[in-house]
Amino acid sequence: MRSKTVLIRPTSILLFLALSSFNSPSVAQDNVGDDSTVRYPAAYFEEWAPVTAQDMMDRIPGLSSGGGNFRGSRGRSGRGGPGGGSGGRGFGSGSGGSEILINGKRTAGKNNSTGGQLGRITADQVNYFEIIRGTSGELDVRGSGQVINVVLFEELSSSSLQYEARLEFAEDNTVSPAVNASYSGQQGPLNYQISAESNDVYFRNLSKENSILGDFSPNDIIREDRATDGRMSTISTNLGYEINAKSSARFNAQISNGDGETDLFRRTIDLKVNPNTLALQREDSPSNTKNWEVGGDYEYNTDGGGRFKILVISNSATRENIRERFDQFDDQTETKNLFLDSASTTKERIARASFTFDIFEGHNLELGGERAQTILDSRLALGLASSTGTPSAAHGGLVPQSVSNANSSVEEVRYEPFAIHNWVISPNMSLETSILYETSEIIQRGDVSNKRDFDFVKPKVDFRYDLTPTIQLRGTIEKVVEQLSFNDFVAATDNQDEDSNVQAGNANLRQEWYWNYELNTEYRLPNDVGVVSGRIYYEDWRDKIGRLDVSTSEDSLQSANGNIGDGTKYGLELNSSIRMRMIDMPNLLVTARFSVEDSEITDPFLGIERRFLFSNRGRTSLGFRQDVPRWNLNYGMSWNNSFDGNRIRYDIDDIELSGGDPFWQSFIEWRGPLNMTYRLDANRLVNDGEFCRERQRFVGRISSGIIEEIEDQCSSSGRSVSLKVSGTF
Repeated sequence: MRSKTVLIRPTSILLFLALSSFNSPSVAQDNVGDDSTVRYPAAYFEEWAPVTAQDMMDRIPGLSSGGGNFRGSRGRSGRGGPGGGSGGRGFGSGSGGSEILINGKRTAGKNNSTGGQLGRITADQVNYFEIIRGTSGELDVRGSGQVINVVLFEELSSSSLQYEARLEFAEDNTVSPAVNASYSGQQGPLNYQISAESNDVYFRNLSKENSILGDFSPNDIIREDRATDGRMSTISTNLGYEINAKSSARFNAQISNGDGETDLFRRTIDLKVNPNTLALQREDSPSNTKNWEVGGDYEYNTDGGGRFKILVISNSATRENIRERFDQFDDQTETKNLFLDSASTTKERIARASFTFDIFEGHNLELGGERAQTILDSRLALGLASSTGTPSAAHGGLVPQSVSNANSSVEEVRYEPFAIHNWVISPNMSLETSILYETSEIIQRGDVSNKRDFDFVKPKVDFRYDLTPTIQLRGTIEKVVEQLSFNDFVAATDNQDEDSNVQAGNANLRQEWYWNYELNTEYRLPNDVGVVSGRIYYEDWRDKIGRLDVSTSEDSLQSANGNIGDGTKYGLELNSSIRMRMIDMPNLLVTARFSVEDSEITDPFLGIERRFLFSNRGRTSLGFRQDVPRWNLNYGMSWNNSFDGNRIRYDIDDIELSGGDPFWQSFIEWRGPLNMTYRLDANRLVNDGEFCRERQRFVGRISSGIIEEIEDQCSSSGRSVSLKVSGTF
């Protein structure tokens, strides 16, 4: 496998930017209050002529360290939520990162989130931004690193229409259009936002693989061209109503529908025979998605200063996919050899109620409870070309194959009473302590029947000390219980390995959890120069989830995600976001991020100590944004790179090593006449973002040590450019 490591260490850059800021007079920022809350009034942004609240937030140092404010990129990593991934459980707990509120309130939604509304709020509606770095019983969220509160003008009664049209150009000259419009405003006590979006989705990936056998003789050469073409449409609304001086209510809803078609063409040259032979295959994979979510909350403030709040959320996500593979021949005929039909629906229903009140001066208590129900309905049908058995129309005209745990329903019902205590020890010192008790029941029905009960006590301590209004220290000790991925319970398609069509499920999964110990420090530099922050953490894991041997016979080896034991993870993060006032360029915002991480757990296949699955060694990010107010112009670039080497994935019969190119992004944006903005985004212009993987396949289990084949594969989605025109009236 080719090495993709680029050794750029920005630690010295972070240090230089921080030290350089001391050339400015060492006086407190005039936008930092005595309680360490940072305030940015609307006048702070006037010289940049922002159009939306998102434009305003992009100019605030420290809110996008290393990212460069590149809003054209959307990504997701990990396994993601109940249907497909891990994450902290519970709606009320803070994430430990940044939370965004509007007028002190968070949207009662997961897909339709508060942060997504910022691009639909006009700059004229914004009174000020405040970054709340302390803890308080008055906040709508708890336990967050910092809270970004967007405060709107209360007396403003107006409305605005925003529109956006975008064209994205792929490297193969495919053009994907997208349009969206939103109508927002305020009429008396009613705030409203209604938006609609429709966009074409296009993604192309080219891969090349060369492989050799265990004796280092040539095996084959594989070339694949995969293209996905589809469309997604979304309608959402957010409403807020101030009933009276004591009570208010909010409602939000979102519905999305999408469909797509993935076409794959594969060329395989067999090098084991002379002359070499060529095999051609193609695949069709149509898919459909449907998602909806509704949520709302009601808040009532008592005469004694207490606050009662109730919140409800209900959502559903459905995905259907069919995969058919065909062998192609010289006479233009083809034969189907694989049929996979998979579908899943995830539903989630959450209800949460709490009452917050002051015990006595400096002490605030929140008591409440949460109930959550999560359901996954999943089915999978597999058909293969076989000389034995009866073909079935329901299996694409191929012979049905038995798949264990192919049709299942998984349901979890969780109850979580909680108590959260805030203590303002002094003007520069606060302590938040919480105790949550979680009890849950997981039931699986269908091909597999199983029922289990779990309970956890989850304490947390969050201590913050302001050395000065600009320097804050924060220490946290917390027990975190991760959300199970229900997709791990059932059989699913395997799109990563052509030699394996289906991944096995595991009905005996338990929640993984860990003790988190971390120390954060943040320094807001004088004269609004910027922010320098650091974080060190240590995580003590229990019941970590990884690949596990679930084979029922030696003739059919199978692995699945399962609880593999206990482990540890620790790391360091450094962030810097600096306005270059020290070189008389205050409109140049330079961001940098450096992180290193290590972890250790016993591998169940080899019995060796290794890193966690999907755990990176570290990452480096550099970026800048330059505003030119006299021309109504701004532009920027970012560079992101993961540390390659020793990133290994172990499975029952193969070992994978991976590495990739740095990821480059750049943009230029101009605000023209009639309040219209033109923006050009470019991805991977410096390189094509190639990702490489070496897979070592073994005879039997990897513990045999007998290599059967070594595959060296590299793939790339190529360069892309998008042009966006947006406006407000």
